Amino acid sequence: MTTTATHLRTCVLHWNDLHEAAGAPAQYGAFGLGLKGYLARLDQADAEQLEYEHHQAAHLRSLERDPIQLGNRPVPVRLTILDTMRVVEAALIACADDIAAAAQRAPITVPAARKADYRTLREARIAHQERQRQQQLALADEHDLRRWRWTGRRTAPYAALWLLARVERKPGPCRRITDDEERRIGTVAAGAADRVERALDIAAQRRTLEQPCACGGRIDVHGGEGRLPVAHCTGCGRIWTESGMVAA
Repeated sequence: MTTTATHLRTCVLHWNDLHEAAGAPAQYGAFGLGLKGYLARLDQADAEQLEYEHHQAAHLRSLERDPIQLGNRPVPVRLTILDTMRVVEAALIACADDIAAAAQRAPITVPAARKADYRTLREARIAHQERQRQQQLALADEHDLRRWRWTGRRTAPYAALWLLARVERKPGPCRRITDDEERRIGTVAAGAADRVERALDIAAQRRTLEQPCACGGRIDVHGGEGRLPVAHCTGCGRIWTESGMVAA
């Protein structure tokens, strides 16, 4: 069973892969983009994204043919990958914001200086040393690297690692998260990992089409992990690939 920790690690480990894939050519043999007439019905959002990429590619080709386009041109990017990164990063950061707002304690306050009359020099020195100790503790707590911050370093990998520490009950300036908070992290992590794996086509996938086969049986589609998608009827046994029906 895939755990929340595994989902969060997936986001961290493959974030650089997403950066690299954003500038790589699109793979049109990926799961969910083939099987004419069938896979197009799996997910309308996938079809819209593919159409958008086609329009973008046509626009870039028209610019390349334009004689006024001189000098070096930027490498075209895959906008669907960038959209995936944007959505995943926003979801993980928002989740970390919410969990931190509820579970992370406020920094230790620096004790204010006060005027006091001490009976002996020793008492004064002890009091001074105690104030210095408290100030050092407050400063260290404020700059604790395990503390989630609402400014500065706010990236998807950092948010995923911070949430992972909460799920694994690692020490830090936070109380133990509740069951509801852990379920919230689990839901966000699963959705984020699924988007990352789909964008990179690194996970095996299986879907059942709503439209039945001519025989009335259900059609299962298998693919992912860089393989070409294949559809299989559980009733009559027909098999379809990108090139059409291959067995009946």
